[in-house]
Amino acid sequence: MNSLTMTNGKPVQNSLFHAAPTIDPSHTLDDTDHVTRGRSLLIIDDRALDRQCLAYCISAHKMDMDVLAFGSINEWERKRHDYPPLAAILLNVGGKKIAEPAVAEEIRRLSSALEAPIIVLADTDELSQIMKALECGAKGYIPSSVSIDVCIEAIALSMAGGIFVPASSVLAMRQAIESGNPAARPLAGMFTERQAEVVEALRRGKANKIIAYELNLRESTVKVHIRNIMKKVKATNRTEVAYKIKDLFPLTVESMNASEH
Repeated sequence: MNSLTMTNGKPVQNSLFHAAPTIDPSHTLDDTDHVTRGRSLLIIDDRALDRQCLAYCISAHKMDMDVLAFGSINEWERKRHDYPPLAAILLNVGGKKIAEPAVAEEIRRLSSALEAPIIVLADTDELSQIMKALECGAKGYIPSSVSIDVCIEAIALSMAGGIFVPASSVLAMRQAIESGNPAARPLAGMFTERQAEVVEALRRGKANKIIAYELNLRESTVKVHIRNIMKKVKATNRTEVAYKIKDLFPLTVESMNASEH
């Protein structure tokens, strides 16, 4: 199915490889459009040229969905009923820091208000940025250094329920673990120090009583920590927490051995 690229609600001719694209402001979607169109990928970027170029590139790859490009979520919300349901939202923050209150709040608001996964596109692959984005509810983090093919694969992975993070950051996390550098602990950007200790125990399959004993806590306190951890990673039970954490922070042989002594 050919995708129809939208920019601020105006259809754009999808002829990237044949002729210069033209904009027809007078065209509006009718009922026949909705028969063949089932899902939408929403690109949010306040820079017009960036979002239009990205929309053209993604649409040219013939993804089985419409590609919508808007300057803000508010602009899309005013016209949301004109388009198919969202399959995913690609939020391009550019060079902004995820830790900036406005950026972090927007990710939280989108992830809580919309069922579709939120994927952050940014100019950096810094580990702290990635962890902050995931903490705020993002289901993927794509640095702008990747190719368009990788970007599309990352979007597809997030839509399928996975979490995409760049390989360079995963390697950095593993190196930090293996080096034993406490200042570079990968869980530190997402959890408090005590929560990180509970997470480490959870992903090793330890029972609440054992965790309470080893951390010198009450079992009820451990349960509170687990509930808060579940909220942060959007898990429904402790088993899902363990699986999600293992995917993001794979255990090394060295760290496993260290934990047993």
